[in-house]
Amino acid sequence: MADPLDSLVEQAEAEVERWHSRAADVDELVQRPHRPLASKARPVVVVTGHEAERVRGALAGKDVAMVHNPDHEKGLSTSLKRGLAALPADVDGAVVCLGDMPGVSAGHIDRLIAAFDPVEGREICLPTFNGKRGNPVLWSKRFFKEMSEIAGDTGARHLLGEHADSLCEVAMPDDGVLVDLDTPEALAIATAKLAAKA
Repeated sequence: MADPLDSLVEQAEAEVERWHSRAADVDELVQRPHRPLASKARPVVVVTGHEAERVRGALAGKDVAMVHNPDHEKGLSTSLKRGLAALPADVDGAVVCLGDMPGVSAGHIDRLIAAFDPVEGREICLPTFNGKRGNPVLWSKRFFKEMSEIAGDTGARHLLGEHADSLCEVAMPDDGVLVDLDTPEALAIATAKLAAKA
């Protein structure tokens, strides 16, 4: 199967809203050289919420479509809906990225895209490291309707169990798909580790 026209939806308000980060933190998370923007996924849709202008500034000049979510305080699902609604009709699927996972690289996303094949039943591609499931997840567009019906401060994870027959686990070479930063302290630790690898 030819490479699918996969899109990337990044919920960029997460890292800012959760702990009101400094501008430097926004730059660190959004502009990291390995960020998913370098992956094969196109188009890239970035959903903003809290501190939207700071996120826009950090992404100035990047090849992304910016979508603002005025309902971000109502939960993660509202950003997911905004991102999906902004995608063109001809995409085959979407890689849903969380903004507070700076360890996710273009390589991780490209591995998901390479594994994706709806004809062979691989319609949901989920990254793993040492047997643990992580993020981001690549979803076939046939799940977009269900994903758009989710409410509250939750993502689409619960749909994995409901569609286990369409799930493909994709092994990753490192734990970048597992590291979720919810505090400035966690960011500082992760930044130090990433700098050591550079």
